[in-house]
Amino acid sequence: MAQAHGITEFIPTAALVTGGSRGIGAATVQALAARGARVAIGYRADRAAAQAVLESAQGSGHMLIQADILEEGAAERLVSEAADGLGGLDLVVNNAAIRGHHPIATTDAAAWRGDWARIIGANLVGPADICYFAARAMIQAGVAGAIINVSSRGALRGEPDMPAYGASKAGLNALTRSLAQALGPYGIHVAAVAPGFVQTEGTAARLEGPEGPGIRSQSPMGRVATAREVAEAIVYLASARMATGSILDLNGGSHLR
Repeated sequence: MAQAHGITEFIPTAALVTGGSRGIGAATVQALAARGARVAIGYRADRAAAQAVLESAQGSGHMLIQADILEEGAAERLVSEAADGLGGLDLVVNNAAIRGHHPIATTDAAAWRGDWARIIGANLVGPADICYFAARAMIQAGVAGAIINVSSRGALRGEPDMPAYGASKAGLNALTRSLAQALGPYGIHVAAVAPGFVQTEGTAARLEGPEGPGIRSQSPMGRVATAREVAEAIVYLASARMATGSILDLNGGSHLR
């Protein structure tokens, strides 16, 4: 941090990025590393992909941490290992998330309940726990930091075939705003980015298939966002103190509010 004219300039130096092995997470790791941050790359299962991201990141001091956020104690261990390995922690990016199709008219009750428990656990309860342990670590260390949550356009417009996903991201928006107010006095700012459709490894098949033109036409720009564009927005929010409590739409004008 640097002090200028009474305003604290914040530049993250030690960051934890969950879901860092691919897509938006991988692009965020690379963007933060390019700006001099040391990054802990959280991943659930694909160590080879996470290792490739680690090797692609500029600078040194980066690390990998395997954790399944649905497992008991995973959030606390993830934050603790990141802080220990990086020599501190001043930024958390909650990017990891899961989806599941469960349209209410055609999904049986067992599958409905199972998806809700799994998706809310991974997309809302898990990030809330990570926020808790990260914020407590920052407060204890007297560190001014940032927490950036990756939300979704679906939290705002609804997800008819994936209602648990939409609800989990709407909850993440509310968590973001609540924590922005609770943690501001400690010098910790909290914000979220809400992308629309993004070009990633996971969406490539849909974008290259019959659905592709319709998906791209949702935006007046005639395309979807790249993972790098979302990552750059995350980096901006990470250093933008006065953006605390904000939910930054990044959907190419495909949903306006």
